[in-house]
Amino acid sequence: MPDGGERPLRILVSNDDGINAPGLQVLTRIARQLSSDVWVVAPETEQSGASHSLTLTSPLRVRRLAAKRYAVSGTPTDCVMMAIDRLIKGRKPDLVMSGVNRGGNIGEDVTYSGTIAAAMEGTMLGVPSIAFSQVLGFDRDKPIQWACAAAHGAAVTRRLLETGWPRDVLINVNFPPVAPDAVTGVRVSHQGRRGVGNLFVDQRVDARGNDYYWLGYRRSPEPPEADSDIEAVYAGAISVTALHLDLTHYDTQASLRRAFAGLDLKG
Repeated sequence: MPDGGERPLRILVSNDDGINAPGLQVLTRIARQLSSDVWVVAPETEQSGASHSLTLTSPLRVRRLAAKRYAVSGTPTDCVMMAIDRLIKGRKPDLVMSGVNRGGNIGEDVTYSGTIAAAMEGTMLGVPSIAFSQVLGFDRDKPIQWACAAAHGAAVTRRLLETGWPRDVLINVNFPPVAPDAVTGVRVSHQGRRGVGNLFVDQRVDARGNDYYWLGYRRSPEPPEADSDIEAVYAGAISVTALHLDLTHYDTQASLRRAFAGLDLKG
């Protein structure tokens, strides 16, 4: 990480909860502990669950809110692309930080998450990228523990930058739903799995008698996998997971090669 007489680290901060989200404010403060050159480019409105989607059928609008701070009428992926290709002049960022998401991005969440997608897009554009999420407690009446991410985010990021990671990998960090001094440590974990049947569809009826639906997750009754991101945050630890852009399953690929090697399409 640059210091002393070197130019400061250039950091792009984005999210999927929108430009006014409290988690974005937390992450901006974390980024400013690391550098004086912090740019914020985030969606105009909430984009939770947008995954790695692009806006292709309508124009994007960009609103400049302040120096190095912009809102974009699109998805998290749009924001990172716009920031790196158009808004940040001179040189591209040295680091993309996405979040802090309101709610965890563990297990299957990573395939739906716009927070993960912003870090994924940064990675695809050649910029080291980290996604940050603050897991919610099981008691939804209690306040969100933003202080946990705020207290530990800079230290976790510094250690990651000192260590480094491959160009086709992004880092997924989840903070547990506990006070900063109750964190049990940092666990390097793998992507977990909640189990079958945890996604549910809640059917309701509006004032005109028409059906409408809410999608959601139920808490898994099964114990989490050992060393998974789910187990880590349940244990009060900060979870750090390396996610790979290459989704190929190489063992299956090898068996398919053998299977198709003898296929005679003319027979």
